[in-house]
Amino acid sequence: MSSADHHDHDARHDGPIKTPTQLLATVIFSFVVPVFVIIGLVYYVSSAAKPAGDAEKLALGGITVEELNKTVNSRIQKVGVVEIRDASNPLKTGEEVYKAQCVSCHAAGAAGAPKFGDTATWGPRIATGYAALLTSALKGKGNMGAQGGGDYDDVEIGRALVYMANGAGGKLPVPERAAAAAVAAASAASTPAMQ
Repeated sequence: MSSADHHDHDARHDGPIKTPTQLLATVIFSFVVPVFVIIGLVYYVSSAAKPAGDAEKLALGGITVEELNKTVNSRIQKVGVVEIRDASNPLKTGEEVYKAQCVSCHAAGAAGAPKFGDTATWGPRIATGYAALLTSALKGKGNMGAQGGGDYDDVEIGRALVYMANGAGGKLPVPERAAAAAVAAASAASTPAMQ
């Protein structure tokens, strides 16, 4: 082999690392420097001031055990509940549902609710018909929240509605399960679909 071939061979492998010491230093720095950077970042994040947690507040006397339990329970509460009802259970009367659900607003006329027995405010509402009144009660209207899907069956809400309307001079028939299903289907058919 000639010396010219030897020089061409060395020229092709020329790079920034020329000695084994430089190679060792490069390998060490490529592992050590990132470790120290990570340690520094962890120290920076962990040394920041944090608000006291509930357990620390309890230990310092800033919160009672009851407040702590209430806070924890509110954080871990269920998002939704599946409720299975027995359709063969006897329906509650309109008066029972009214006393349990509706009396708080409709007895005093709170938040614009028509008072029980007030013919002047109930008259125009009764004139719209049972289906319109039931839709308003189930979906909510004005300040009244939706009553559908609550503690009472839709038919029971309808019975409370009839109880209030008839208490103001209306002559609406008390709904039963089969009749209420037909009214709900008619009401759903007359409601325009959302696009």
